[in-house]
Amino acid sequence: MTADITSFQVKPCKNGPNLDKVLKGLCISGRLAEAIGLLCRTGLAVHSRTYSLLLQESILRKEYKKARRIHAQMVVVGYVPNEYLKTKLLILYAKSGYLETACILFKYLTEKGLVSWNVIIAGYIQKGLEVVGLDFFNLMRQSGLRPDQYTFASVFRACATLAALEPGKQAHGVMIKCQIKDNVVVNSALIDMYFKCSSICDGQLLFDKCSSRNTITWTALISGYGQHGRVVEVIESFHKMISEGFRPNYVTFLAVLSACSHGGLINEGWEYFLSMTREYEIMPRGQHHAIMVDLLGRAGKLKEAYEFVRNSPFKEHAAVWGALIGACKIHGDMGLLKVASKKFFELEPANSGKHVVLANAYANSGLWDNVEEVRAVMKKSGMAKEPGYSRIEVRGEVFFFYKGDTSHHQSDEIYKLIEEMRCILMDAD
Repeated sequence: MTADITSFQVKPCKNGPNLDKVLKGLCISGRLAEAIGLLCRTGLAVHSRTYSLLLQESILRKEYKKARRIHAQMVVVGYVPNEYLKTKLLILYAKSGYLETACILFKYLTEKGLVSWNVIIAGYIQKGLEVVGLDFFNLMRQSGLRPDQYTFASVFRACATLAALEPGKQAHGVMIKCQIKDNVVVNSALIDMYFKCSSICDGQLLFDKCSSRNTITWTALISGYGQHGRVVEVIESFHKMISEGFRPNYVTFLAVLSACSHGGLINEGWEYFLSMTREYEIMPRGQHHAIMVDLLGRAGKLKEAYEFVRNSPFKEHAAVWGALIGACKIHGDMGLLKVASKKFFELEPANSGKHVVLANAYANSGLWDNVEEVRAVMKKSGMAKEPGYSRIEVRGEVFFFYKGDTSHHQSDEIYKLIEEMRCILMDAD
């Protein structure tokens, strides 16, 4: 905020009776930058409706820096926004990720309505602070305010990310009590939550009960089965979706192609990939090309995968080369691995995860000099890979487990059980 304020050189303008009209005209005609520039040069406060229009247009265009300049201009000229404008500013800071400022604005709202609660909840969840977002949801309920469809859509997304089934079920129960009408967005978020919390039957049951379905709802179901490696269900659901007259979108195809990759369905994968443009006029994106590389690579068709990458319109995207690196590691093709990794790190040199994959691939082949070389590069550049972890919910409490972690109070029993399971699996082989 300070940087924005100090950039102003306020020169008060005496004759500004038509300023509101001029600013509105500029904004409506698409000249937002000129409108904000003029506002900042005048040093005059304008009508609340004019501020609202400028803020709204900036937020819609995701021109958050421009919107913050409008707020800074209010501060400079001593304008005190009304409750409506404070809510607009709250939306601005929550959407742009300035949650500390958003929280201050929220705190000092005289009347915290449903919109302001939804904004602060969604803001934290979109920033990856799902637990805080759920805390605000609980505070909202304690305040006596009735949640709406937008509240529940955010809450279900948070529970899906956290794989927190019990809070998700509780929120689902509250939604039923609130008599929220059948809503495609909420239903899709709820289906996604149940699948991500490994409650597959509940996800399918909810889908079956949906009276209103669209492509998003179907995609939530298909993606849900894909997350659990249920290839048959993915393909069956996809064809049922088509037979019922719904058009897949690019996300639907991501789930279907990924399922084909994990199921080793090369011919089917090619057919779905080609049908995107041929039947649905959907241009494949970089992610689709990366999955096709993964599909070919998993099946051991490394040369074909390499040619696919070389001829891909996304060959300058790191993801497609990253998929090839993974395939080379699986099949131990060190020659192609070096080619793929060289190109990948040209495009994304600071990716610690792929450096670890490369080092592990060299280690599996006994190329210890290469392993040390990769580790030296990581050390020199200050790269550190975030440790992987597993997460499980037990009796409403979420537990995190890292490699070698002994922080859990039952860690001795857990490791003993893991060892017993390992022995059983080895005997089964």
